[in-house]
Amino acid sequence: MNTVEFHHGMSDKLSYACRLLRKAYKSGASVLVTGDANTLKALDRHLWVFDEQEFLPHVLAMPGQDMPARLHDTPVWLAPHGVDTQAPGQRSILVNLGPEMPDQPERFERLFEIVSLEPHDRQLGRQRWKQYEALGLQIQPHEVKE
Repeated sequence: MNTVEFHHGMSDKLSYACRLLRKAYKSGASVLVTGDANTLKALDRHLWVFDEQEFLPHVLAMPGQDMPARLHDTPVWLAPHGVDTQAPGQRSILVNLGPEMPDQPERFERLFEIVSLEPHDRQLGRQRWKQYEALGLQIQPHEVKE
C-alpha cells in the first residue's frame, strides 16, 4: 500500500462508514475497522439497523475478549487501537475512524481514513494526513458531498 484514501466532509461519520463497509463486503473484501472503543460500539449498533433489508456480518472485538475460532472468518472486524493487530487472517482493507494513525498501516492493500465535518475530527485528520505524508505515502482525498 502506498496510498491513503481520505474520505472527508460528511456530517454523519458512522452512517458513511456503514455504506463504505457494505460496499467493501459486497466486493468480497475482508475489512478491519479501527478507532476508539466508544466509536466502534456505536458503529456496531449502526451496522445492525442502518439497512433493514440486509445484514452486514461483523464482529466487535474488545480488549481482553477471547474470540471463538468460528468468528475468525467474519468479513468485517471492529477492533480498537491496540487490539486491531490481533484480527485473524489477512485483512485487505483498513478503515480508520479513530483519532490516531493505526498501527502497521502498510500491511493493508487499502486504507481509508474517515473524517467528519466536526472541527476537532478535522484537526486530528490533518495531523494524520501529515503523518502519512512523512512516511512517504500518497494521499488521495475524496470530499463527500451530502
